[in-house]
Amino acid sequence: MLHLRLITPADRTDAVVRLIEATPGTAHLAVVPGAARNPAGDIVLCDVAREAGDELLDGLRSLEIDRHGSIALDSIDLSLSRRADKAEDEAPGEGADAVLWEQLTDATHEESTLSVTYVAFITLATMIAACGVVLDNAILIVGAMAVGPEFGPLAGFCTALVRRAPRLALRSLIALVTGFAVAMAATVAFSFFMDAVDLFHESALEAKRPNTNFIYRPDWFSFVVAVLAGVAGTLSLTSAKSGALVGVAISVTTVPAAANAAVAFSYGAYRQAWGSTEQLLLNLLGIVLAGTLTLLVQKALWARQRERTARKPGPA
Repeated sequence: MLHLRLITPADRTDAVVRLIEATPGTAHLAVVPGAARNPAGDIVLCDVAREAGDELLDGLRSLEIDRHGSIALDSIDLSLSRRADKAEDEAPGEGADAVLWEQLTDATHEESTLSVTYVAFITLATMIAACGVVLDNAILIVGAMAVGPEFGPLAGFCTALVRRAPRLALRSLIALVTGFAVAMAATVAFSFFMDAVDLFHESALEAKRPNTNFIYRPDWFSFVVAVLAGVAGTLSLTSAKSGALVGVAISVTTVPAAANAAVAFSYGAYRQAWGSTEQLLLNLLGIVLAGTLTLLVQKALWARQRERTARKPGPA
């Protein structure tokens, strides 16, 4: 269940209440007239099943509550109520399958913003991966994958394509390109430093490296894994199962490929650097394609579910 908290202008409260009462899957409606001060208006509270949340949010935005008042939505971790159970039964579909598009857009907007923290994380992850490729240490590679924040802008770009939001697409693309560019440039400098203090050696980069040589040898398996990870990552975002994102992060060779390209470039191993760059681009392409197609399928399936529900006859 989700908890909805609204501030509504007094002249729109009745319309909001009618909308909530007419939406299947709502419960615990409460109205506190005149309680809001900034902006002035009434406070309306209710609980709504996740699978009914997107429809209700669309209705509230059509009443321009987001412009003249406020809409806030929180997840309810525990709800002990027979009325809540009944509301979830009345709502169409399953909560785990529902997509809250406004919540997804807001979340990806935040995750795809170019910030000092984002650049710091992706740079540190790339440097950790650089140590991993030189030492041929798979544990360091996995650790770097988990630290890397690049899935946020990728998810933001996919969401922007589906929702036709050019500003979000541009924001995500800037964060992605700038983040990798800064991280790779910093890792080149880091590689020069590590070589100067005799911790990195060109011979280690040119060795067979059985644990990490896949990073600069892209193949169809790389693309297939990226596609599968893109689907899993998108589903984890839309279903609020964020724990799956960790598994997605350590499945795709993005940050390690960027790190290997940077280290190889610092030693003039341009062929290996280009192979790593191909690996990076192939993985990014696979994630974007898979994420976008997953969102499109979810959007189509949920629209079909809502149409079927709308066609069902109401109680006599």
